[in-house]
Amino acid sequence: MHVAIIGNGIAGVTAARYLRKLDSAVRITIISAETDFFFSRTALMYVYMGHQRMEDLMPYEPYFWEKNRIDLKRAYVERVLTGEKKLQLGDGTTMAYDKLILATGSTWNKFGWPGEDLERVRGMVSAQDLEYLEDHTDKIQQAVVVGGGLIGIELAEMLHSRQIPVKLLVREDSYWSNALPPEESRMVSRHIKSHHIDLRHNTELDEIIDDGSGAAGSIRTKDGETIEAQFVGLTAGVHPNINFLRDAEGLELGKGIKVNTYLQTSVPDVYAIGDCAELREPRKDRRAIEAIWYTGQMMGETVAYNVLGRKAEYDPGVWFNSAKFIDIEYQVYGEVPAHGRDGLSSLYWEHRDGEKAVRINYEASTGQIRGFNLMGIRYRHEVCEKWILDGKHVEEVLQELGMANFDPEFYEQYEHAVVALYNQQTGKNLTLKKKRGLNAALRYLGFGKKASRAFVKAE
Repeated sequence: MHVAIIGNGIAGVTAARYLRKLDSAVRITIISAETDFFFSRTALMYVYMGHQRMEDLMPYEPYFWEKNRIDLKRAYVERVLTGEKKLQLGDGTTMAYDKLILATGSTWNKFGWPGEDLERVRGMVSAQDLEYLEDHTDKIQQAVVVGGGLIGIELAEMLHSRQIPVKLLVREDSYWSNALPPEESRMVSRHIKSHHIDLRHNTELDEIIDDGSGAAGSIRTKDGETIEAQFVGLTAGVHPNINFLRDAEGLELGKGIKVNTYLQTSVPDVYAIGDCAELREPRKDRRAIEAIWYTGQMMGETVAYNVLGRKAEYDPGVWFNSAKFIDIEYQVYGEVPAHGRDGLSSLYWEHRDGEKAVRINYEASTGQIRGFNLMGIRYRHEVCEKWILDGKHVEEVLQELGMANFDPEFYEQYEHAVVALYNQQTGKNLTLKKKRGLNAALRYLGFGKKASRAFVKAE
């Protein structure tokens, strides 16, 4: 059986790895026009900033693919001929498949702005986007970045690292306020401004203006302000990269490629995973398309079982994500809606420096823990997830909060302050239990004393 995988991002590569783990005989081909080898897309910014080389972003050595008998094909897929079970490639050749996995990822949004197709106007999603920016950097005296998400701040930080003045346009009152609760959103806004990036709230792009050579020279906002810019970064979200599939016979598309819980599309023997997949029936409080690294990885593992006929439903588990806003690390576990919801209580503690915060969400009626939002502080993923899955009471969690501390030996500890705030708000007199750190966390997770000691020794 020949399994073809279009896309060499985390979803497609994870699918290939698990196919090989599960079946030594299956033939596997990964097709991508982007790069020869899989790389860590979330680290692209560090290449531009000079912290890493492109080869440092490759999790696997070049020999990995041959050793695991995973064929790599550098090619652009122009059409998927589902009726014939063939791929039409950009060089005019075709490739037959028995089963197909679509893992084509995302591309950056355009919203019909005048001038959006000019030179020096670009998003930041692919290796080609990085190369394009590098090729044009010497022409940029000033840049504008449009959009207030994770990619927007990354691109602004990249340009700022080259001493290029950056204006970051956000249409909301504070940064990424559609995803972050108000306090955290305002924290990020303050942090961006403190790094001398010109963050403009309540500002929207109206037009990108040609400098006379077919390239961006300035932009105009909807308020009528003209801002000089030799580069305009479009980071107002992404969408599934599926345009080449519009004429694929029988393939149902929505915003993405429609799939069931087994990641099967409407065409037999064709599957879709990662940013391009749209679940027909997403779990409650989850989106149909979740364009993040972790869910792509989970989908890649799940689809391998289904391709080989071992039925496995896709279960994204407890929601989690992580990122970095310049110097502020961000982690979220479970339910942390930007605007709250009825019946959901929130304990929010913020450090006096304004750059660290802990939010713990729980049911007001039962005290059952629902979610954690961390800014500038790390909590152990497995511990927070288990507290949520076990439905722990918020007061029990608070007393054991030290167990979630990522590294209490080397990082400052703020659990006492969080518990003290809860006591102040409720009139309770909770105290923090002494069990903390890796050993306590491993025992709670079910590894036992001997296993935790062995783990520590191995580390």
